[in-house]
Amino acid sequence: MTTTTADSTISQTDSNTQSPLLEIRDLKVHFPVTEGFILQRQVGVIKAVDGVNLTVNSGETLGLVGESGSGKTTIGRAILKLENATEGQILLNGEDITQSTGNRLRDVRRHLGMVFQDPFGSLNPRMSAGNLVGEPLKIHRLTTTKSDYKRRVAELLKIVGLNSMMAGRYPHEFSGGQRQRIGVARALAAKPEVMVLDEPVSALDVSIQAQVINLIKDLQTEFGLAYIFIAHDLSVVRNISDRVAVMYLGKIVEIGSRDDIYNHPKHPYTQALLSAVPTANPELERSRERIVLEGDIPSPLNPPSGCVFRTRCPLATKECSTQLPELQSVSGNHRAACIKGDWYESKNPVPGSVSEET
Repeated sequence: MTTTTADSTISQTDSNTQSPLLEIRDLKVHFPVTEGFILQRQVGVIKAVDGVNLTVNSGETLGLVGESGSGKTTIGRAILKLENATEGQILLNGEDITQSTGNRLRDVRRHLGMVFQDPFGSLNPRMSAGNLVGEPLKIHRLTTTKSDYKRRVAELLKIVGLNSMMAGRYPHEFSGGQRQRIGVARALAAKPEVMVLDEPVSALDVSIQAQVINLIKDLQTEFGLAYIFIAHDLSVVRNISDRVAVMYLGKIVEIGSRDDIYNHPKHPYTQALLSAVPTANPELERSRERIVLEGDIPSPLNPPSGCVFRTRCPLATKECSTQLPELQSVSGNHRAACIKGDWYESKNPVPGSVSEET
């Protein structure tokens, strides 16, 4: 794969290779902490993302889960260079985009889209729906005439289930679900290859959530999009993801296929998250053992030594304070930074697992 001029688009990888569409290598995003009004002396570093490796293939959905403060959103923002990477690489079709600036960054962002958590806060209240959706068309010069521009805006609104007659309305005139559809249409405008979906349904009513999730899945099928789906709701993640990565305090603690993570979780943190997911089976719900994590997630400014999860882990031992666990293979592409959670799976089938269904 080669890239020529700064204005050229990113080359596509050979369809016969297995190279991922998006690859993150040892990504670190650190934020300096300073004190003093004038001198601004650095007194520490917040390690929001600390050595993350991920891959996303064309047409695939990677679910990214974890508590608030785990670094999920920072990864999404770093992919679009809304946050700068401190170290590591982000490769799109084999090209490192972390150093892209100016016109090249604009060209790179044409291949990337993002849907934000707050459908109202992410839309400029002074712009109409049509202008919001059409803004990427102007930035990337994707239409040549005014009529072509209007036609494309109407087409995008129709794709996400909105009437083209709504193009003249402003964000406050739409419901929450409709505003998120506008956000999706705007993200689609430049025909991206990868979309980062940052908690896209968490601010919506449950019934509307299902509609937006179905829309997102339909769009993936129609356009062959790759998704990074960031969420707290494990039920939603299970419904839409092909693979799932579990994050804790800036690190990936477990990653695998959807069935690996939901049916055979190995890391104690993954098991704790899944134990909180309710099940529709009353008998199973009464018999399941909950894992209650003590305290809050530690500050990334001063993370624990050794295993970052040890201060809340019910299975922590003395060695956990000195040993930094690395992701190790469980089976196939299923990897976990700790496999002490084996005891839990045998006694507590997770919601939707084979054990529960039988």
